[in-house]
Amino acid sequence: MAMTALLILRPALMWWALCGIMVALVIAAELINTAREHLADHLHPEPHPRIKIVKDCAAAAVLILSIGALRVAVMMVVSVV
Repeated sequence: MAMTALLILRPALMWWALCGIMVALVIAAELINTAREHLADHLHPEPHPRIKIVKDCAAAAVLILSIGALRVAVMMVVSVV
């Protein structure tokens, strides 16, 4: 979807780079979050309140980064249009 928006809007190269960085960061955060969840489940299969907090914090970090990426996208559209 980001690539489609970039191809349609044809923003300056800075926006291409910034969008690429944001996409990479969100994907990396998702992968780290997934790895952390699988490791926690493997080491402690039973539900545990502290592990739930770790999982919730990691998911919140991904959410915050995704909101930041959305903000970059909105700023790009506003600056180009």
